[in-house]
This record gives sequence, structure tokens and C-alpha cells, in this order.
Amino acid sequence: MPIKIPANLPAYDVLTREGVMVMSEELAGRQDIRPLRIGLLNLMPKKIQTETQFARLIGATPLQIELSLIRMTEHQARNTAAEHMEEFYRPFADVQASGEKFDGLIITGAPIEHLEFEQVTYWDELVQVMDWTQTHVHSTFGVCWGGMAMIYHFHGVKKHMLDAKAFGCFRHRNLDPASPYLRGFSDDCVIPVSRWTEMRQDEIAAAPGLTTLLGSNEVGPCLVQDPGHRALYIFNHFEYDRDTLKQEYDRDIANGTPINVPINYYPDDDPSRPPLNRWRSHGHLLYGNWINEIYQSTPFDLNQIGA
Repeated sequence: MPIKIPANLPAYDVLTREGVMVMSEELAGRQDIRPLRIGLLNLMPKKIQTETQFARLIGATPLQIELSLIRMTEHQARNTAAEHMEEFYRPFADVQASGEKFDGLIITGAPIEHLEFEQVTYWDELVQVMDWTQTHVHSTFGVCWGGMAMIYHFHGVKKHMLDAKAFGCFRHRNLDPASPYLRGFSDDCVIPVSRWTEMRQDEIAAAPGLTTLLGSNEVGPCLVQDPGHRALYIFNHFEYDRDTLKQEYDRDIANGTPINVPINYYPDDDPSRPPLNRWRSHGHLLYGNWINEIYQSTPFDLNQIGA
């Protein structure tokens, strides 16, 4: 089944051209099944790029998905047109007040790693979001800074600043081949990484109830399961496009910001050559497995979520 998103959302045309099945409101209304309701709390500055990346991944499953875009209530986006935000995004306060529930929620990263969590202007509301997921969301997926925020809030596991940016494509080991979230995974896989902070495996291991599913000798733990909070935390970026790291590298070069060539990204580490996407298949596997696990376990009656 396809993903249901508004036909005038930019992601609709992009995904249609790529061959991802997307569904109009009219066609969705003829389906005699309940679609999975997935929310995307988008904290990234490039909203359209990010919503397209995640819609691509969750829209490739054989299930009908209804994607809802959510924003922080008071935080104003500076890199996305106000008209786009007004038309497609709902403030969290409205979502919370409505009492509606979701089968899944993705909380994205945000380029604010240098700040302590409590220094972030919308931290108090994000705490409300994370607590709200425990009664209104069946499964939550925290990505990069979003995952770090969740594991910190629920378990007190801290992020640590790195001496140099972890930047490039790094091999990660499959640490739990029997996990349903890693169904179909190879023994290792390549994942894009772009962050100034890290989570440490010994601190994750010391927190009760957490299991690390993917990890790297070079950049540490990557994917962590938290059954007690019905959550997954991933600190790296399966959702990235082929040229996302290139955009970051080119931006820093243009701004005169010191930056190393992203590791193992360009052929022969040559930035003049087009980069190759070597992670998309595993990205589709992971998000497809997450959607499938939601489908297998979420109540048919949305009102029963969190009950």
C-alpha cells in the first residue's frame, strides 16, 4: 500500500517521480482498512527536505500510511516558507489538545548539539511531547539529536562533545541479528554520520532495559531499543539522500568553516566525484521493519493506544 500525503506537498511529486507509491485523499477513502497514523515532529531547519526523506522510507512498505506533520508550538521556522508551515504543519499544542493518538511518531534531529538539552528554547515543550508519547503513541523513533534527547529524558544517558566532527559513512556491526528491527540486515552496513556529539556504550549498557542493536568501532552505538518506553533511538542518518553530506561539506567550505572531507563517502575520498548512496537499502529495511512491528502490535482501535 502507498503513503497518504497531500497532493500539493512537495514530497508528493518527488516520491511519485521516484516510483514510491503515494495516495490521494480520494483513493485512500476507498480503502477498507485502517491506515497507520504516523506523525513526524520535524525539528530540522530544511523542513521540506526532511519530510521527503522520511516519507520515502515509511512510504515504501506494503501498508497504507497516513503521515501527519507536526511542529513545536512557539518555535518559528526560519528556513522554510511560512506558507508551507501554515498549510502542512500542526503545532504540537493543537495535536495534544485534540486528544488524538498515533501508531508511530518520528522525532527528528536538530542542529543544536552544542547546547545542553535544558538550554534549548523549546526543551520544556519537547519534554511534554516525550511524556505524551507514553499515552498517545504506540511506538516512537528518535533520530540523531531527537534520539539523544529521548534517551537522556527517559534514562539520564548524556551526550558528550567530540574533539572533531564525526562526518562520513561508517561501517556498523549488526549486534542483534535476531531483532525484528534488523530482519534482513547484513552482518554490517554503512550509515551516514554527521554530528559533534556521541553517546557512549558503557553508559547505555548501564541503563536498565536498553539494548544496542547497531554499533560502530569508530563512532560508537547507533541504534538502541527501549521496550519499556516503546521506542527506538538512532544517532545516525539512514534517511539521508545521496548528496546530503555533500551539501553540508560544500556549505562549510563556502563559509570558510574548517571541515574534513567526509570519510568513506566520495569515491577515493575525492570531493570532485559524485558520491554513491550505499545505505538506502538498509534504511528501507529498518524503517520497513519498524512499520511492520507497529502493524503487528498496535490496537485496531486507536483509542486503545496507551490504555
